[in-house]
Amino acid sequence: LRRGVTWHDGKPFTADDVVFTFERAPNVPNSPGGFGGFLRAISRVEVVDDHTIRLHTQQPHPLLPLDLASVSIIARHAATGAEAEAYNSGRAAIGTGPYRVLAYRSGDRVELARNENWWGGQEPWSRVTVRFLLNDGARTAALLAGDVDLIEQIPTTDLARLKRDQRITVTEVPSLRTVFLSPDYSRTGPHPNVTDNAGNPLPRNPFLDPRVRRALSMAINREALVAQVMEGAATPTAQWLPEGAFGYNPEARPRPYDPEGAKRLLAEAGFPEGFRLTLATPNDRWPNDARISQAVAQMWTRIGVRSAVDAMPFAAFVPRRSRQEWAIQLGAWGSSTGEASNYLLAIVSTYDRAKLTGPSNMTRHSDPDFDALLARGAATMDDEVREGIWRQAVALYAEREPMIQLLQYVNTWAHRRGLAHEPRMDERTLAMGVRPAR
Repeated sequence: LRRGVTWHDGKPFTADDVVFTFERAPNVPNSPGGFGGFLRAISRVEVVDDHTIRLHTQQPHPLLPLDLASVSIIARHAATGAEAEAYNSGRAAIGTGPYRVLAYRSGDRVELARNENWWGGQEPWSRVTVRFLLNDGARTAALLAGDVDLIEQIPTTDLARLKRDQRITVTEVPSLRTVFLSPDYSRTGPHPNVTDNAGNPLPRNPFLDPRVRRALSMAINREALVAQVMEGAATPTAQWLPEGAFGYNPEARPRPYDPEGAKRLLAEAGFPEGFRLTLATPNDRWPNDARISQAVAQMWTRIGVRSAVDAMPFAAFVPRRSRQEWAIQLGAWGSSTGEASNYLLAIVSTYDRAKLTGPSNMTRHSDPDFDALLARGAATMDDEVREGIWRQAVALYAEREPMIQLLQYVNTWAHRRGLAHEPRMDERTLAMGVRPAR
């Protein structure tokens, strides 16, 4: 650990804070996901001195530096016993970075001040205000009116217009975030949100049949989703990383749009007349989330799977998702490590609190083949061999489609002239990534 680093309140940052963070990460109360999976390989943390720790792993684990970069260290003295409100008030939101929290107003803004004692040097901005403008039109209007300097997640309806505006600069980059549909695997029997055409629950979960999942995938016109819903700000995909990322498999392509073939597969699976389902989705979390769900529902209805959409704010969506209330839902995931194990660990792997796998696997998918590939790849030191294992996992995923992959987003920002912005594949908008233009 770097010596001489202090927390924003002036207290020293030590190895004890790292130990506290690692102990807390798998056990955060009421967490819908968690960061414990990034620590799954660590068997013991040894404190050598106040600025040195030695990590003992259960086996070789070349991903450890990437995994640890996803776990933010928090201060023991500030966070012991702290819950959400302590962070919201700023009492526990103490870091060591270039900016410190001045104030947080829920649903409105975060106010930051430059940390004059930051070990990395002085930042150009003395104050930074991050405003929460959830309405798409409000973000664009605020930028054009000069009320804000930069916006993220440009509404797709405004993207072309802002690119033509000489007062504005648009930056964009392929996203690490993918959009997919997650069927429920927690039940083998009936589900109230999947019925026959008369409204009677089906005797067996239809999503356990790969022919049904394949048919639903074939019924989706991904090119139309890109053109008509995302207006070009996405690409069709059958995997969870963009081209060029570590583990991307160029041979894994989306199933061709084939509604007639989808109908034949449904009939083969025992549903010649289709069935009914409800697709759950947030309507304020990811770009065009509810619009994507509505479009998919219409495509499924055309092949006889009559689909209703249950759209709701993300705050209401998350707890119900955690309780496995839905038969099928829209999901999205950004692989913060930038390589293929992240999604495998969090979404595809079997949910196991003891092994710290599947922390965000809310539909309880479980397949020993994917678990074995994750374990083997994570312990493989040779980069070339490990990437081959990830590509094998991607190919298997594209074949079995445990989740039905839809799109890979393109991350977009717009800012006033006079600034220089560095777009990030992980979607983050950082004050450190904005500089005065030279």
